[in-house]
Amino acid sequence: MLEAAFIFIAGGADPKKDRSTVVTPTVRLTAIGVSTYAQGVEAAKEMADAGCKAIELCGGFGIRGAYLVEQAVWGKAKVGVVRFDGHPGLENKSGDELF
Repeated sequence: MLEAAFIFIAGGADPKKDRSTVVTPTVRLTAIGVSTYAQGVEAAKEMADAGCKAIELCGGFGIRGAYLVEQAVWGKAKVGVVRFDGHPGLENKSGDELF
């Protein structure tokens, strides 16, 4: 079974409580809400240390944010990114402008 995570940025999100897991016959996906890049890095490290092999980041993570997460889990998990030029949930800005 593939262990995967989706990490999204949302104002006021608390990664300790704003999370949910869906289990299908082939994938166990944990969605985690964070409010900063630093929290995203910590959530990704937690998931990678627990055996997660695929981490997808929401479009709120800009290039810099995705780089920080990728470096934090290098060699443990692959990181993918949903892309927006400006994220509609972040006032049409990139997380790089905000975090």
